[in-house]
Amino acid sequence: MEIAFLIKGLVVGFSIAAPVGPIGVLCVRRSLAWGTTAGLVSGMGAATADGIYGAIAAFGLTSISGILLAHEKWFSLLGGILLFALGVRTFFSRPADPTNEAKRASRLAMYGSTFFLTLCNPVTILMFAAIFAGLGIAASARTIGSAALLTGGVFLGSALWWVILSGVVGATRSHFNPASLLWVNRLAGALIAGFGVAALARVAG
Repeated sequence: MEIAFLIKGLVVGFSIAAPVGPIGVLCVRRSLAWGTTAGLVSGMGAATADGIYGAIAAFGLTSISGILLAHEKWFSLLGGILLFALGVRTFFSRPADPTNEAKRASRLAMYGSTFFLTLCNPVTILMFAAIFAGLGIAASARTIGSAALLTGGVFLGSALWWVILSGVVGATRSHFNPASLLWVNRLAGALIAGFGVAALARVAG
């Protein structure tokens, strides 16, 4: 049944999004600082990028994946620099009045930042391709419809993870005072900057 591709894509998307990484740390921090919506919008940026990479793998667009992978180091370099800069900025930021900050914070910027950072890791294409091949999904998805359902499932699976994460973290927000939020910024900033340094180290290696 075609619907099976949607379910398989959902499982794959959820599995790839769930491991802790810089986007997860960023989503947690934004959920605590500005609420569930901020974390969810950030997560949707990552889910969209996962959907794009999932589509490239599902539709077998080898020319596009080849171009992206050929410039992998440049993507990693740019992503590493942005992560490090974002981490330093987060580390030194102070908790602001949630009401005023929410008004100033651009939801589009939150979405765009995680979308772009996720796209800066073109190796994700290989992850999708390897999982699809390992589960025998790629070989069976021979029609445009099945590939589209697979892609939609990847997006929904990734989005489901971000809904859960931002919802759970946002629900605990009331237990954090300005002092504890300051430490959240310090920890999140250090982790994000660390991910950036790791990305730059891979490029240098």
